[in-house]
Amino acid sequence: MISMRVPGHMPCHDNRYLRQMQRALRIKVKLTNFQKKQFNGPERLKLASTSMSASNTEALSVRPGPAAEPSAGQDQSASLQKRFDMSVDDLDEEISHRSSTVFLSVMDVFKIGIGPSSSHTMGPMVATNRFLELLNNWCSSSSSSNGNGYGGYTAEESIVSGLRVILYGSLAHTGVGHATDRAAVLGLAGFRPDTFDAEKAEAVMAEINASKTVQVPFLNRAVKLDPKTDVVFDYGQPLPGHANGMVVQALDSSQNVLLQETFYSIGGGFVLSAAEQEAVTSGNHTSSSTALPVPYPYPFTTALQMMKMTQASGKTIAEMQRANELIHRTEEELKEGLARVWAVMNGCIDRGLNSTGMLPGGLKVMRRASKIYQALKEEETGARPSGAPHTSVVDWLLTYAMAVNEENAAGGRVVTAPTNGAAGVIPAVIRYWLDHVPGASEDRVGDFLLTSAAVGALVKRNASISGAECGCQAEVGSAAAMAAAGLAAMLGGTPRQVENAAEIALEHHLGMTCDPIGGLVQVPCIERNGLGAIKAVSAASLALRGDGSHLVSLDVCIESMRQTGLDMSSRYKETSLGGLAVNMPHMPNC
Repeated sequence: MISMRVPGHMPCHDNRYLRQMQRALRIKVKLTNFQKKQFNGPERLKLASTSMSASNTEALSVRPGPAAEPSAGQDQSASLQKRFDMSVDDLDEEISHRSSTVFLSVMDVFKIGIGPSSSHTMGPMVATNRFLELLNNWCSSSSSSNGNGYGGYTAEESIVSGLRVILYGSLAHTGVGHATDRAAVLGLAGFRPDTFDAEKAEAVMAEINASKTVQVPFLNRAVKLDPKTDVVFDYGQPLPGHANGMVVQALDSSQNVLLQETFYSIGGGFVLSAAEQEAVTSGNHTSSSTALPVPYPYPFTTALQMMKMTQASGKTIAEMQRANELIHRTEEELKEGLARVWAVMNGCIDRGLNSTGMLPGGLKVMRRASKIYQALKEEETGARPSGAPHTSVVDWLLTYAMAVNEENAAGGRVVTAPTNGAAGVIPAVIRYWLDHVPGASEDRVGDFLLTSAAVGALVKRNASISGAECGCQAEVGSAAAMAAAGLAAMLGGTPRQVENAAEIALEHHLGMTCDPIGGLVQVPCIERNGLGAIKAVSAASLALRGDGSHLVSLDVCIESMRQTGLDMSSRYKETSLGGLAVNMPHMPNC
């Protein structure tokens, strides 16, 4: 990647600046006529120059589809001109064409699991657990040479001798801090995030570490698995399908690979095999979620379609999402599922508010939510004078969000919202609404979650919720958009105001990097969730002050986030190779 220092006071419309950028990028294209036709003033020109920043060369190497040459400036200019000529309907058509057609349920968006990371802890556990199923099927297959199953062996005599996990990309770079290795091992021991038993897991890990083997139920015996040597951190090139790639292998006694599968943890606890990821990229995918064309009442895949459907039907976003959900479950099942999600979220807040001490990982970060909570309670009762009453809203939001993310950092039970790294924003806003807004009712939390899930599904479908793919804008930014939408709906906002709230919240997270210190989901992640919750409430308030009309649509904002993520250096996408992660002096090896 080309590194280039831009003079601090050089105006964006200075031709010398443009020439420097073109020369650095080896882009030889005449922009004069294009600029005259398409740009009117410094701000438009600033957009043009930004679109051809040095980081674009890296983005071109990872953008899905045919590889583009860094010198293809003419193509970039044509693409930019096409953008300016594009109508709202044109953009909607383009996004819809690229968009996934898989319906994302509220239960897909809000998954109950464990910390500290949905993509780096929950995902690898799901992946290795899926590999157990593949291995069981392979061992049980009758297609072996002698038709006896187990590759010609009985279950007890199976030639499977050991298991190995290889972590790539972001999973390798921040895997230790995220407990990725531990999660992968526990997945091979049969654990799943949604039914995780922490006490049992500790006992099983102790046994695995001592024996360097893991019990495989369908083999009725243990096979070799040494967490120190059989979980490999490969710091080389990431796998082609996604920044969070991993390979799981079954080995014979000579270390020959008997069975192998590649998995990608794509954010929010979603896991795809290599074949599934390839199908997603090609647009011909299926998923564990139900794919269209199941006749959903409201099959929107963009925010524009969602708005048109609310207008035509007279329904709210939550009502449309609910109608779609009821294709697969009964009203009672949906109600119970939503209640369970909120119960886990709320319980996570309560545990965080009542827990103290140091967080694990070596950074020596102390829990703060409990102390702030106690101070706020004393201020409310008058037992302690309030130094700054005008910050009460801010302080409560910060405290609730930090409580969740401190629990997440400690490996506690959390809900992806839409990820673990951003798990505090939505619960904090809901809890603040319930505790501090007159007229709020827990009976309406389900509608809050349904509204949030509809927005979260748009972001995941049309961009990403993965920090390893698009930085923290995709995690806390997406969570803030979801929370803002939910709150605006609860406060009586129209669908247009709800969409506006989501857009405002996401817009003001654009460009946010993911640079966790030590690879841990602690600094800046815990505080960042608190600030995300504050932005969400502010965005909802601002949207409700208007009539819903706004210049930048949610679709445009989501697309901008996607493009920003593509342009962003991998150093700032959950690898801990840039930003805060490398500028803190004397950091321990986490």
